[in-house]
Amino acid sequence: MTTEGHIESLERRHRELDRKIEDEMSHPSHDDLFVAALKRKKLEIKDQLARMHSEA
Repeated sequence: MTTEGHIESLERRHRELDRKIEDEMSHPSHDDLFVAALKRKKLEIKDQLARMHSEA
């Protein structure tokens, strides 16, 4: 996979996680631990993207 392809894949996963977080938060009885795990994963992907952009 090319660097651009990998960046696009990470950006897509980041958007998907954002949607999952929004969906989970829209439920009155959302799972705080699940939301926190999704946010951590989203942050990890954001950090990976930042590293890849700085290397490119």
